[in-house]
Parts: sequence; C-alpha cells; structure tokens
Amino acid sequence: MAGGAHYPYPKEVWSPAGGWWSRPKNWATNTAVCMVGIGLATWGVWRVSARNEERHIAPTKPIPSQWWSPQAKALGVRQE
Repeated sequence: MAGGAHYPYPKEVWSPAGGWWSRPKNWATNTAVCMVGIGLATWGVWRVSARNEERHIAPTKPIPSQWWSPQAKALGVRQE
C-alpha cells in the first residue's frame, strides 16, 4: 500500500553515496564521528573569534559576546 517493493536497478552503476537503498552497518558511528568533528571545528573557530574580537566603542545595548569577551571587562561593559 505504501510504495511496494524495491524495483530492479542496474548493477553496473556506481555511486559515491552508496547507490540505491544504501544503509551501511556503521552509519551511526560515521554520523557520530562527523558530528564530533563539526563540533570541534565550530569550537575552534569560536575560540579564535572570541579571542580576536575587538570593539572600539562600547555597545549601547547588551550583546551576547559580552559574556565571554575579555575586552568587555576592560571597556566597563561587564562587571565581574
């Protein structure tokens, strides 16, 4: 009722994604490894960005980067 069985497909076609109805056994491990890699890359970019952020004028309203910017305390925007 919902689409039927898999239809025949040509066996000589190669696909880098795995071809028709691909579901590798280690898909969960591959997904976890990719998520950890993306998380580490995001964390690294965030750390470099936060360390190099520089504001010449104090912001007039609160902004999220005031929570972690070392310069926010020097400008008097964040009190600790």
